[in-house]
Amino acid sequence: MAKDTVRYPDDVVEEIDGLVEDGMFESKSEFYRFSAEYVLTLVNPDHEVETFNFDEIKSELNISDSERPPMANTDGGTFFLESVIAVRKQGLRGNYEAAERFIDTHYDQTDQECLILEELLGTYRREADANSA
Repeated sequence: MAKDTVRYPDDVVEEIDGLVEDGMFESKSEFYRFSAEYVLTLVNPDHEVETFNFDEIKSELNISDSERPPMANTDGGTFFLESVIAVRKQGLRGNYEAAERFIDTHYDQTDQECLILEELLGTYRREADANSA
């Protein structure tokens, strides 16, 4: 793991210290790792999360990407359209676990968009199974 030094305003560090003291995070390092990974998933839907317990922390913090308004990208597409593209790309490459991880990270399992993406992924799996038979 790489080590990087970053300076934060004192008020920010005090807030983070409070979250650690309250037990929301085990350590400052856990907070910083989670925060960085979370922002990366927002900026890049294809980002592969490596932080241990990322989904557990996100769940404990009650962060739901489905509550976030759809983001318009530079090409005018919505976050859902970008998600379709990401799932399609992983499905075509046979990276089903990466596609599942993407869906699970960005959508609540009862969300209508989640169901559509899972069905899309299922289509690629069925096609691969049919072609290998």
